[in-house]
Amino acid sequence: MRIELIPAIDIIGGRCVRLRQGNYTDCRDYGNPVEIAYELYLKGFKRLHVVDLDGAKNQCPMNLSTVRRIVEMTHMKVDFGGGIKSMDSLDAAFDAGVSMVTIGSLAVRAPQAFEDMLTMYGKDKIILGADVMNRQIRINGWQESSCIDIMNFIGTYVRMGVKHVLCTDISRDGMLSGPSTELYKEILRRYPNLHLIASGGVSSLDDIKALESAGVPSVVFGKALYEGTIDPLELIRWSKQLY
Repeated sequence: MRIELIPAIDIIGGRCVRLRQGNYTDCRDYGNPVEIAYELYLKGFKRLHVVDLDGAKNQCPMNLSTVRRIVEMTHMKVDFGGGIKSMDSLDAAFDAGVSMVTIGSLAVRAPQAFEDMLTMYGKDKIILGADVMNRQIRINGWQESSCIDIMNFIGTYVRMGVKHVLCTDISRDGMLSGPSTELYKEILRRYPNLHLIASGGVSSLDDIKALESAGVPSVVFGKALYEGTIDPLELIRWSKQLY
């Protein structure tokens, strides 16, 4: 089976943007996120990763009305992250129509609350967000270091029953410098049954092929689409080819 292709839409102020290395002051606007999502849907993508960057920074989802319109317009499987800090905010995200929710900072700050969410919605609905810089987990829109080692962090929640982990190498995010393939290999060696979603640095189809060869089951990418270093139609055609 081919690696799962997951385009990303990051939202600030109702606009689709991309940051460089998580820097909110280094931000490029790519337009209306609903229109972009619809174009991706028409090209053949089945899943979308949506991040509420306003929500991540302010610790409460702030763009769920936009997310709801994306779900209604595209009927794609949408996984959502950004500012989920309570059961109410988690419920609101699912009420907006998303299929899965990514939670990172809360898992660091309040492990019991994360476990309660995992119990309530199940391991197929909750994605553990592991945003990493220099092998340490960062939180609150990547603005703070937790001083927690990534392998220990993932291991804690794998033992709790987590199945899906989205790992973003912040140093590569938005840089088009290639993904952290060796890091993902290390994670999968340690946790071979994990459904790992790689994110950060993807710049080409060759990058995606390298991740697939490394055994990574899913990949998130955004800037490469918006900057034209990946042709979405070529990518879809490749994804449908047999080995």
